[in-house]
Parts: sequence; C-alpha cells; structure tokens
Amino acid sequence: MDLFERLKDLREKGLSEIDKAQTEEKLNDVRVKLIGRKSELTEILHSMKDVEPEQRREIGQSVNKVRDLFNQKLDDAKNELVEKLIAEQMAKEKIDVTLPGRSNHLGSKHPIYIILDDLEEFFIGMGYKVVQGPEIETDHYCFEMMNLPKDHPARDMQETFYIDPEDLLRTQTSGDQARVLEKHDFSKGPLKMVGPGKVYRRDDDDATHSHQFMQMEGLVADKNITMGDLKGTLELMAKHVFGQNRQTRLRPSYFPFTEPSVEMDVSCFNCDGKGCAICKYTGWIEVLGAGMIHPNVLENAGVDSSVYSGFAFGVGLDRFAILKYGIDDIRDFYTNDVRFLEQFSREEK
Repeated sequence: MDLFERLKDLREKGLSEIDKAQTEEKLNDVRVKLIGRKSELTEILHSMKDVEPEQRREIGQSVNKVRDLFNQKLDDAKNELVEKLIAEQMAKEKIDVTLPGRSNHLGSKHPIYIILDDLEEFFIGMGYKVVQGPEIETDHYCFEMMNLPKDHPARDMQETFYIDPEDLLRTQTSGDQARVLEKHDFSKGPLKMVGPGKVYRRDDDDATHSHQFMQMEGLVADKNITMGDLKGTLELMAKHVFGQNRQTRLRPSYFPFTEPSVEMDVSCFNCDGKGCAICKYTGWIEVLGAGMIHPNVLENAGVDSSVYSGFAFGVGLDRFAILKYGIDDIRDFYTNDVRFLEQFSREEK
C-alpha cells in the first residue's frame, strides 16, 4: 500500500472513530491516537525522508490536510458533547416559575451572646482588651492565685468538676486575670482587660441556677486606682446595659480576691425603684460583685502591691440577659428551643 492509499484509509478510519466517541474521555483518546506524537499520521511525517523527492511536496500537503481535518472534526465533536451535556443539565435543573417561593429560615443570635458582644464592644471602646483562657483550668490559677489556698472555706461551693487532682473545669474566669497580671509590663501602661467565657459550679439546676453559665470578669491595675474608678466604671456599664435612667448603689460584701468588696444593685426596671415582687419590694436588684484587688492577688502575680492597685468585677452574663429581657427560667438558655430564640432575632441598636 502506497502512502496515498494509506492516508486515505487512515482518513476514513479516523473519521469513523471520531463519530463513535460519545464522551469527552473517549474523544481525548481518539485525539491522541489520530494526531498524537505516536500516531500513524506522525509516523508518516517522520518517514518522509524515504519518499521520492518529487512526491514529498504532494504527500506532505495530503498529510497536513488529513491532520487539519481531524483537528476540525475533533473540535466539532467536543463542542457537540459539551452542548449536549449543558442541555441535559438545564433540563434537570429546570425551574417551574409558577411554584410558590421558598422562604429561608434565618437564625437568631442567642440572648447571652447579644449581651456578650455588646459588653465586649463597650469595654473595647474604653480601652480594654478581651482575653480568653482555657476552660480546663489548674487549681493554681483558678484558686491559689486568687487568694484561695487549699484549706480556704470559700472553696466549698466552688470545687466542682475535677478532671484530676490539679485540673478542673474552671469555676470563674479569674485564671485569665492571673495569667495576664503575671506577664503585664506596667512600664508600658495600665492593665485593662475583660475575660468572658463558660464557667462551671456545683449548683441547683432550677429556674434561677445552672451548673454551667457564662461569666465576664474585668480587671484594671495601675498606680493610684481607687474605688471611685470602680464605681464610675460599673455605673457606666449598668446604664449602658439597662438604660440611662437606672440608678446604682454599692453595698459592702466579701470576696477572697478583693478587699474591700462590694455588691452592685440597680434600681428595679419594673417599678423604677418603688418596690414590687420582682425586686422583693426593696426597689433594687443585685447584678454583680466587685471590689479592689486584694494585695495578696497582686503579690501572687509578682506585682508590688505597695506601688500598684486595681479593681476587679464579675458579671454573670446569664443574669444580665435574664434581667434585661425578662426571662424567668435560666434553663431556657440551654434547651435550644427555636421558639425561645426567635424572640431575639433583632439586636437593639
């Protein structure tokens, strides 16, 4: 068989194989077979040195025509396959525009996190930094650094979920404060921080208590920090959360890690301080505990208590949410009832 007949036979077989290819994968295989580096057409081109000089031009032109034809047919076949696939996909995804629309269910932010985000933004605006520490805390940072040695009676209500003799689920976020106090360089400015997070305590699982709740503790330390600084900060926070018309008061209290210690009350939101069942007819509602940092806490962290002072406070975010939104059962926060959460679909601005 001479080269002309061979090219004619190759042309007919090649076109037939292109027509039979029904997928892109098979079409690519045919392309490699017909015009690839090891194809019969390429072999003919490589054998041109053995062709009589007077026939080389004509055979070369014939080879190029067959190769161009194959390229064109292969491209056409590929385009047809792509169009066919698109048409099939369009048919599968056809939309009936007469059907009623489908509404998407939009979630809502949890009320505790509405309070948390709002307070974080408030304190960041006052120059505080937000610090988050581990929920699995050591006894050293959770208690001993906070002036609660192992034999301290105040531990009785807090020593709760121990993982081993030295590690437990934290009962307060105070460990974050101790770590930051140890590392803070007061030559670069005062320490102002808040530490939010989950805490765990042995408690009655009733309408007003839970073994798990959200807390935010704050701490400020520097030279010449006074109780007046604490009072002003707490009053600004209370009015920000509960409204500018709320009145505040501080009452003496006791906490191992602060001295002196106070409880802060706000005037009742329901009766505006006149007295009702919600405030137990006192006109006031307790919202948080605070105080000046105990000198032992500063010294435990390597801070000279004769030079530096500070204040600290602890906010129960669950309690803030209960008071602000009038929620009567703390357990509603943790049952994931969509009907409850949908009440807080919009944040107050």
